[in-house]
Amino acid sequence: MDLEIELRLLTETAQGREDSFAKLYERTNRRLYAVALNLLRQPDRAEEAVQEAYVRIWYNAGEYHQERGSVLTWMSSIVRYRCLDMLRSRKLREDKQDEFEGDESLPETEQTNLLDDLVLKEDAPQLGACMQTLDEGEQHAIHLAYFRGLTHSEITEQLGSPLGSVKSWIRRGLQRLKRCLES
Repeated sequence: MDLEIELRLLTETAQGREDSFAKLYERTNRRLYAVALNLLRQPDRAEEAVQEAYVRIWYNAGEYHQERGSVLTWMSSIVRYRCLDMLRSRKLREDKQDEFEGDESLPETEQTNLLDDLVLKEDAPQLGACMQTLDEGEQHAIHLAYFRGLTHSEITEQLGSPLGSVKSWIRRGLQRLKRCLES
């Protein structure tokens, strides 16, 4: 039911209906802010990323394709890409590096459930189950790339693995996730 409402609101947003966009914002802003805050770890920057993402959502609502995932997943990816852009800027990268110093290793329980607290509630059960089907290297590489915003080179340093392996883990892992989520 919620998915149908969000789809209707996004479709109406694509038609330029500001009232539908306001309702879509009201229904999704807390979840999208949580995605941004998880990546950026700074409330003011997370708010900025979400605001910029909503501008993109407004202008690109007509580009959404239902067969590629839910409306919320599509919107989350816009937020995530905006956050990654921000993380890649020089100043924020330096701030982020300082914040994560000393956070080299996760506790054992967090290593086995990397995405449990990072995924959206409605996608969590299926995505979490699919993540558990991946090899450990694939899980770690995908987590570092998509939820910590690290580049392939940074993941190589973090995991102590060759660049080719990291790229393969991410590519294979994403392919396996896609197949799993489609089934």
